[in-house]
Amino acid sequence: MSAPRSCVATLLLVACAAPAPGVEAIQRVATAVPVVAPCKDEGDWDEATAPRHVFANTWYVGSCGISAILITSPAGHILIDGATEAAAGGVARSIEASGHRMRDVRVILNTHEHFDHAGGIARLQQLSGAQVLSRAAALPVLRSGRSERNDPQHLELKPFPAVPGARAIADDAHVQVGPLSVQVHATPGHAPGSTSFSWRSCAGTDCRQVVYADSVSALADGEYLYRDHPDYGTAFKAGMQVLAGIEPCDILLTPHPSVSDLWPRLRGEQPMGSAGACRALATTGLQNLQKRLDREAKEAPP
Repeated sequence: MSAPRSCVATLLLVACAAPAPGVEAIQRVATAVPVVAPCKDEGDWDEATAPRHVFANTWYVGSCGISAILITSPAGHILIDGATEAAAGGVARSIEASGHRMRDVRVILNTHEHFDHAGGIARLQQLSGAQVLSRAAALPVLRSGRSERNDPQHLELKPFPAVPGARAIADDAHVQVGPLSVQVHATPGHAPGSTSFSWRSCAGTDCRQVVYADSVSALADGEYLYRDHPDYGTAFKAGMQVLAGIEPCDILLTPHPSVSDLWPRLRGEQPMGSAGACRALATTGLQNLQKRLDREAKEAPP
C-alpha cells in the first residue's frame, strides 16, 4: 500500500501536492525501462543504473554520471534533481527498484537549472504528481526550460522540458514532508540558482547529516567574462562561504558523482564520510573561480 499523501511545508509554502497519476502510468515506466544494471560507463549522463543505498533513508537513484537523490519516509519522499531528459525513465525505474514508489514522491527539488540536472524533472513530476520547488534565482529557467544570459554557460546550455508549475522557496527554507526536513542553502556560482541541501538521516541511533552540495566549477561560454560581472563573482564567493559553513558534513554527495568519488565510496573502497568535506569542496570552488579570473586576465587584449 502506498503511503498516505501529506502536505508539504516550507517557510514560504504550505500546500498539498497534486494528485498522483494512476498505477497504469507507473507500470508503463516499469515496463518501458529495462532492468537496470551496474554502469558500463560511470561518466554516462543518460545510462540507467541500479539504485544505491547511501545511508539510512537516503538513496542514489540517478544515472551513471548524473545524481538524483531520494530521501524517504512513510509519509512520502523528497527527490532532489531529475538528471537529463533521456535519463528520467531510468530515474523512475530506479526509485521503483529501490522498493519505493514514484507516486509517493511529494516534492522535487533541484540543485541548479541546467539540462543535465533539471532535464528530467518535468517527466518525473508528471509521473509522481509531486510539487517542484526551487529558489527564486532558478525559477524563470525551470519554468521556461531555457537558460538566460545571466548564466555564464548560457550559449552552451541545451533547452529542456519546462516545469511551468514550479514554485518558489526561500534561500534558507526548510522543506518538510512528514518527518523529513531538508535545509536549503543558497550556493550560487556554477549557476545563478545553484542550491545545496542538507538533512539528517538516522539508522537507529546512528544519525548523520547528509549534504548534497551543488557544483562548484566556474565554467563559461565563449562570450561571458567573469571579470565583467564583479557582482556575480561576489555572489560566487558568498556561496562558497555558505557551503564551507555547513556543519556537520558527515556524508557529501554531489550532482556529478565523480566529483565526490561516490562510486568508490559506495563500493567500500573509500570511507563514506570524510571530515571537512564541505570545506574542502568550497575551497575548490574558490580556487576554480580564481583560475577562471586568472585565465581571463591572461587572455585579455593589451
